[in-house]
Amino acid sequence: MDIALSPSAAARVAWIAERQSKPAILRLAVEGGGCSGFQYRFGLADAPEADDVVVETDGVRLVVDTMSLELVRGGTVDFVDNLGGSAFKVENPNATAGCGCGSSFSV
Repeated sequence: MDIALSPSAAARVAWIAERQSKPAILRLAVEGGGCSGFQYRFGLADAPEADDVVVETDGVRLVVDTMSLELVRGGTVDFVDNLGGSAFKVENPNATAGCGCGSSFSV
């Protein structure tokens, strides 16, 4: 599988989408920037784009454009809720370094 969406992330996306009256589609994109060179960007999408890779977990879709996928291939999008806060996190096997906040990485 190119990328995975954990059940906890799927449940959180479904919860957010329901409250915003949007489809349960999470978009993951990788952009230049952040303290380590690249940063993850998450948002709800109305529909997949033509070049997106789409995976589904528990009725929730994760969409990733092909350029971003090259930087996160083999990873998992998870949702964590702990004393440090609540956030979507990417377990990225391609990252060689990351920052303390977990939102940026380098390859």
